[in-house]
Amino acid sequence: MQNAPTPPITDPAERNAWKSGFTPQAENWNGRLAMIGFVAALLTELFTNQGVLHFWGLL
Repeated sequence: MQNAPTPPITDPAERNAWKSGFTPQAENWNGRLAMIGFVAALLTELFTNQGVLHFWGLL
């Protein structure tokens, strides 16, 4: 038995809705927050001249 495909999201307000579970909205937010975390890690390394784990004292 196959699941029916998810219809595309055309309303911008619906695209940015905060929904949990395996939904396209949750995947959008997951990607956005991951990008923010990656940039924060890069900036930490750039400004402190040490890796994130060294900065936190884990290594």
